[in-house]
Amino acid sequence: MGESVLTEIADGVAVITINRPEARNAVDRSVAEGLAAAIDELEERSDAVIGILTGAGGTFCAGMDLKAFTRGERPSIPGRGFGGVTERPPSKPLLAAVEGWALAGGCELALSCDLIVASREAKFGLPEVKRGLVAAAGGLLRLPKTLPYQLAMEVALTGDPLTAEVAHAHGLINKITEPGEALNGARELAARVAANGPLAIRATKQIVSGAVRWTDAEAFAQQREISSPVFASADAQEGARAFAEKRKPVWRGE
Repeated sequence: MGESVLTEIADGVAVITINRPEARNAVDRSVAEGLAAAIDELEERSDAVIGILTGAGGTFCAGMDLKAFTRGERPSIPGRGFGGVTERPPSKPLLAAVEGWALAGGCELALSCDLIVASREAKFGLPEVKRGLVAAAGGLLRLPKTLPYQLAMEVALTGDPLTAEVAHAHGLINKITEPGEALNGARELAARVAANGPLAIRATKQIVSGAVRWTDAEAFAQQREISSPVFASADAQEGARAFAEKRKPVWRGE
């Protein structure tokens, strides 16, 4: 059946695909290890500015592979969480391209991403409570940071799915596409990000994601520590020169 996770890197964008369509891309140990390796490659490759996480065969991810779980497999990586992603997302931006279901752990993988593009027919859900379980892979922690408190609580307590339309209306999704076009829509958004300075992109993600947990007293000090190397970089000089010369910058990532 081939590899359970596929990676393709081109034009500054790494497309990471969960490749178990016969199991609705449910996460077993091989997927968790494959995703962790793909994230490491995204982090290490200088030619990759942003990643796209998606699923093969019209489904994003149905969550944990329960059959594998009953065999004793654990689809988490110590220190990295479910699918090798949820507890330690990459320092580079990660974008979810969602078709069909993003369910349970699959929803939590999507919530681990910085941006989400979804098909109009996509649905997101944390149905763990329907099985007497808790969505403990980050879904309950991240959902109320984006959705209004009462809506986040309704999704979490009922276990009922959230449509792409409602998710988009409340800011959980950046862009809705027609069915089958989520990956193309994600590529378009990723290209807009990848056109920018790679050092600036990484630092900007770090500041925006950190802002929600920093106090006012420490926020500017943290921002200064992250941004100062960017201002001192060759890319910053190139960006200024390119603007003055009315041309596109040629980034070096240094």
